[in-house]
Amino acid sequence: MRPSFRIAALALTALPAAAIAHHGWSSYDATRTITLTAPLTDVAWRNPHGTARVAYRNQQWDVVLAPVARMEARGLTREMVAPGNRVTLVGYPRRDGTREMRIERVIVGRTTVELR
Repeated sequence: MRPSFRIAALALTALPAAAIAHHGWSSYDATRTITLTAPLTDVAWRNPHGTARVAYRNQQWDVVLAPVARMEARGLTREMVAPGNRVTLVGYPRRDGTREMRIERVIVGRTTVELR
């Protein structure tokens, strides 16, 4: 088997695994935007996308951010979303009622960062 053919075959084999490993956005209701203002309790600055938690009205919300490279390119830094920082999050809630949202916009102080 030629080396170029082997490489192509391996790449095609890996594609389905990559597609399964990452979820889609269809579980979020993009017709309904919600806004939460609260201090962050946990933040994971990682790929494929960052995550965080906020305590809002005595309920924990899970927050799905953008990939690290996109957040940094748009001006959001790890320091801006450090645990304990009060932020305003604008995004889409999960369709199934789980307290989780996909973030479109982060407001820290007077700085607004669009993530999508």
